[in-house]
Amino acid sequence: MNIEDVRSYCLTLCNTTECFPFDDVSLVFKVENKMFLLLPLDVAEPYVAVKCSTDYTDELRDRYRAVEPAYHFNKKYWNMIFLDQDMNDEEIKHWIHHSYREVIAKLPKKIREQYADA
Repeated sequence: MNIEDVRSYCLTLCNTTECFPFDDVSLVFKVENKMFLLLPLDVAEPYVAVKCSTDYTDELRDRYRAVEPAYHFNKKYWNMIFLDQDMNDEEIKHWIHHSYREVIAKLPKKIREQYADA
């Protein structure tokens, strides 16, 4: 999976927006203005940073050697998944979607209801 594939996939998720954060070398993807993925654009080894609960973080790190704690976020919840190692496209999409669902799960109930099928 390459950077453009990740970007395209993220934009298929309901109410996802993309923006440049504090720099011009990465993209941030948000749902309801809450970040679920960071995609650096100017790195030698492409990766995505995804949010995972601690239960899933351990599973993710144990299962794939291509996953490391994200240095630029709370390392307990954010993980870097390197795009050119270990995982196939469907597995990467799974973890992106998981990160998306993690954010939705923390939204107020009234807003969360519109994402029941997402």
